Amino acid sequence: MRSIRQIKNLKGKKVLVRVDFNVPIKNGRILDDFRIKKALPTIKFLEKKGAKIILITHLGKNGNESLAPIIKRFFEISKCSKSQVSFFDNIRKFTGEAKNDLNFAKKLSVLGDVYVNDAFSVSHRAHASIVGLPKYLPGYAGFQLEEEIKNLSKTIKNIKHPFLFIAGGVKFSTKIPLIQKYLKLADYVFIGGSLLNIFLKAKGYEVGRSFLENINYNFKKILKNKKLILPEDVVVKSGNKLINKKINQIKKDEIILDVGNKSVKSLTQLIKKSKLILWNGPLGKYEDGGARATKKVLKMVSKSKAQSIIGGGDIVYFVSLMKMEKKFSFVSTGGGATLDFLANGTLPGIKALK
Repeated sequence: MRSIRQIKNLKGKKVLVRVDFNVPIKNGRILDDFRIKKALPTIKFLEKKGAKIILITHLGKNGNESLAPIIKRFFEISKCSKSQVSFFDNIRKFTGEAKNDLNFAKKLSVLGDVYVNDAFSVSHRAHASIVGLPKYLPGYAGFQLEEEIKNLSKTIKNIKHPFLFIAGGVKFSTKIPLIQKYLKLADYVFIGGSLLNIFLKAKGYEVGRSFLENINYNFKKILKNKKLILPEDVVVKSGNKLINKKINQIKKDEIILDVGNKSVKSLTQLIKKSKLILWNGPLGKYEDGGARATKKVLKMVSKSKAQSIIGGGDIVYFVSLMKMEKKFSFVSTGGGATLDFLANGTLPGIKALK
């Protein structure tokens, strides 16, 4: 990929920069501006070089949301000049975006002289503003896109050992390719979150009323793998109480909410001896009271000497909430994009810049 450092003359050039400022907003207030802050080095670099910058982002799924709160926060924290930096409309408002309509991409390209992709977190989508625009404009990678690729690649090649992969979150169907991959590449693969429910069920344990993704998968081979580590205890919701139980004590009317105390201690020992830690997805159902293990383990990882890479939207929420962004080697802005990159080693948005 060509980097924005390679652009020779930017003075007076119009640069279309695809960013991802699709951040959580409640009652007009931005709850987490992590992604906005991560794009600032690229934008400030272009501004300093004298470019006229047009930022392209989406907000929400259908494009109905106003960018007003985003624009307001951006100028508050960036101190950029409004004469040099402007915003295009919510890109999802246009049907040609998700369809990757090349006519739409061509019309969009007329607005600029150069295209920069600094939106790693949407680069897994073959949309017009991601893969269409670089067909009509010289395309370059922004600093955040480069950082994502450089850091996430450390978990695929030139790996440091012992290597611990912590897999949490909900969707088994999206995580299983990663689990299979890292059962080969890593030394330990620890399972938490709602993913755990499926593994426990496959081993014949009672999971009560816990969430189970409806999936048909042959677990025999994966369950025999000695690198696979399942918690020995969990926190369940029993009536209105939260109780720490061994995995063989779960009752039919209970719900698994979190990884148990003994398992957190065991995981802490693995963290201490690991040289590389990759963590994707929370360990518990945090919205229902299962946040304790995730917070505790995040603190342990932040104190470890290991190279630590954290990815996935929900886990990044915790990192921001706890103001721990600078305590890990790298925190990825991506959710689905991080999963896809780790599984495949590239993304449509990356290929489009080559």
